[in-house]
Amino acid sequence: MEKNKTALMLGNAAIARGAYEAGVRVVASYPGTPSTEITESIVKYDEIYAEWSPNEKVAAEVAIGASIGGARAMSCCKHVGLNVMADPVFTMSYIGANGGLVFCVADDPGMHSSQNEQDSRHYAEASKIFMLEPADSEECKEYTKIAFDMSEEYDTPAFIRLSTRVSHSQSIVKLGERKDNELKEYVKDPGKYVMMPGNAKKRHVVVEERIKKLKALAEETSLNTVEDNGSKIGVITAGIAYMYAKEALGNRVNYLKLGMVYPLPDKKILDFAAKCDKIYVIEELDPYIEKHVRSIGVDVIGKDAFTLLGEYTPAMIKKAVFGEDEPEYAEISENIPVRPPVMCAGCPHRGTFYVLKKLGLTVSGDIGCYTLGAVAPLASVDTTVCMGASVSAALGMAKARGDEFAKKLVSVIGDSTFMHSGITGLVDIVYNKGINTVIILDNSITGMTGHQDNPTTGKTIRGEATKQVNLITLCKAVGIDRVVVADPFDVKNFEKVVKEEVQADEPSVIIAQRPCALLKTVKYTGHCKINDSCRNCKMCMKLGCPAISVRNGKVVIDENQCNGCGLCINVCPFGAIEKEEN
Repeated sequence: MEKNKTALMLGNAAIARGAYEAGVRVVASYPGTPSTEITESIVKYDEIYAEWSPNEKVAAEVAIGASIGGARAMSCCKHVGLNVMADPVFTMSYIGANGGLVFCVADDPGMHSSQNEQDSRHYAEASKIFMLEPADSEECKEYTKIAFDMSEEYDTPAFIRLSTRVSHSQSIVKLGERKDNELKEYVKDPGKYVMMPGNAKKRHVVVEERIKKLKALAEETSLNTVEDNGSKIGVITAGIAYMYAKEALGNRVNYLKLGMVYPLPDKKILDFAAKCDKIYVIEELDPYIEKHVRSIGVDVIGKDAFTLLGEYTPAMIKKAVFGEDEPEYAEISENIPVRPPVMCAGCPHRGTFYVLKKLGLTVSGDIGCYTLGAVAPLASVDTTVCMGASVSAALGMAKARGDEFAKKLVSVIGDSTFMHSGITGLVDIVYNKGINTVIILDNSITGMTGHQDNPTTGKTIRGEATKQVNLITLCKAVGIDRVVVADPFDVKNFEKVVKEEVQADEPSVIIAQRPCALLKTVKYTGHCKINDSCRNCKMCMKLGCPAISVRNGKVVIDENQCNGCGLCINVCPFGAIEKEEN
């Protein structure tokens, strides 16, 4: 490789580059925005084994096994994915690491693609695992390499915390060579690797001693830096908030930039504060740094000047610190229409929700593209909690309200989400004598995070052929006798199937099988158009298809958005929609 070679990289791609240069051998993840591109970027490095695991817990355990086996390993997830992998992660704090072990977690301030604004820094403190937080792509790469070195030096897993803007922003990265680390020796050591109570008590002592060493390191490391601009105003910050603060405040304040956000450097904070008359703590989400700084006796301005909600902006920061107003964004004179999220034209889920809405069923929903089934005009999803909850929560609803309610209730869950955490809920229904109906929305891909393969697609992350999980066989194996495969675009038959299954006095599964319209293998052609038979009943408008609208009181189909899927043809009661080839 040429010396001083650089590249423009997403923060996520830079994390992958850092893992490559650090000599990582194994990466296992489950896709989740805004972390997905880390593992997708890993795939271009043939030296690294990469996989999409069925869920984040499994992914963490694969990485953990690789670390115990002597390899450098990593697992990546979004903030809610960290909830799923928390069980093994907390115990690994006690066990430590053989080969370097890093968990990358990407938070999502502003909830661009998430159901909450969870702050993952609390996990670092709770699990007693050190956490680094980069502010740009170059730091993403370098902090990743540092995290692996620290993991091995201090015999501990590591956290790297990202946020949406760091993950999805691009900046220049200096490329280095790969460090091909030899596998560390694996030595049988039950006292370290078997976490039964007697061993865990001894390992807890090790954890507390390790934290003392890491706190000492936090005082000296170059990850935590002071920028003294001769001001009497100080700003303590980290990650993307540092970038916002620099843009807003420039050299008018002093900065304590924290690259290591757990454990925090008490002495460094105190020394920094002693030189300032006023200290601001600027951080998105929770007052994590602020609370710690206050706890060591420093009076700061934090969430009393800044919000707990959403993302920050330079304008917001400038106003809070200097009282100076400036526009949050450039004003555009044109009236731009609001564009709410909507299922794509040709989305296979549209037929399912059209039928469920028509039947007036209660719908226990899940995480994925199909969450948009809650949006008008389909407006059929009643609840969405977390991955897999559609199945388990529906059983709870049925047990609370009785069998008659269960016959007006369905769960909807995607094929990937079913593999993630829906199977155990289905087992629970069978085991506890539920009569629930579960609809698996099988669109042949993991859709919302950008078309990743999963155990039901028959392909690995690298596109290699593998065993394909058979959903019919799987459902029957856990005790479901009634399993029906139906095409949700055949709305008459699909309605018939749903009516029959919800009335059954036993549990059932409907596999709504039609591939995502955006897959390369899906070859819809032409477009649909309205003919002279239209009676303007607007039944087709109930589909919520972005290609169908009303202009001057008449229904029209925009041929530029229509992909010719034909669902509207099946819905129109008067044969007023027909297919026209381009």
